[in-house]
Amino acid sequence: MHGGDLKIDELTLGKKLQLARQKKGLTQQELCSQANLSYSTLTKIERGAIKAPSIFTIKAIADVLNIELDSLFIKTDTRQFKTSSSGVNFVYFDVNGCLVKFYEHAFMLLANDFMVSPDIIETFFWRYNDLCCKGNIGLEDFNLKLANLLHQNSIDWSDYYLKAIEKVDIMQQLLIKIADNYHIGLLTNSMPGLLDKMLTNGVIPNLNYDVIIDSSKVKLIKPEQKIFQLATEKAGFDNHQILFIDDTKPNLVAAQRYGWKVEWFDYTDPIASTELINKTLF
Repeated sequence: MHGGDLKIDELTLGKKLQLARQKKGLTQQELCSQANLSYSTLTKIERGAIKAPSIFTIKAIADVLNIELDSLFIKTDTRQFKTSSSGVNFVYFDVNGCLVKFYEHAFMLLANDFMVSPDIIETFFWRYNDLCCKGNIGLEDFNLKLANLLHQNSIDWSDYYLKAIEKVDIMQQLLIKIADNYHIGLLTNSMPGLLDKMLTNGVIPNLNYDVIIDSSKVKLIKPEQKIFQLATEKAGFDNHQILFIDDTKPNLVAAQRYGWKVEWFDYTDPIASTELINKTLF
């Protein structure tokens, strides 16, 4: 988690450890033995009676219980937020075409596997992509239609999507830098479940995002005005305080009409694009 410190809440910590121990089926004595600590220390920690217990002790317990250390603490945001010279406080990032690129590679993988022209895959994709991203059809329906097109029993588009993803490293590095200085969010047209998978497997940096607007969850897509209205409300800033970075110009025009500031990311010249964004914000 980027841009935050860990804070101990002794009572919450003790309850989490107690529940994790019970879920694992261990008695207090058994946990003490495996973690190499005294019974009295463990009972006090579980009651929240030890103020700021040793991180080494907590880690020993967490290791036995097979739980992540970070999950036991409260994350506090310690970033010193900036306001850009143009008045920007919040930055929304598009995902596909900005932080990652995948379309062409995914089309090629499918075409090669099933001996068809990539144009057939691409035409199909753009025919149904918006419907799926908006939730008008589910990913299962999309997969079924794709399988029918290719005369297969089943195909999982998400497998090809995730296999084909390429990180836009220079943009992701800028995202991390911006996250240390501004409120940030993701605003993306995405099929159900795919954004969550990208965040989970680290294809997109799993930062302390203030807002994530996933089209498949809100049932709205860019460039519809309603998605920018929702994103503004979620951000908690006025329109003119929000900067939107996207690779698709119709999306940028729609955001600009709603009062947002915008920057176009040209994936054919990522260095120049990131330099311009950097200059805007720093």
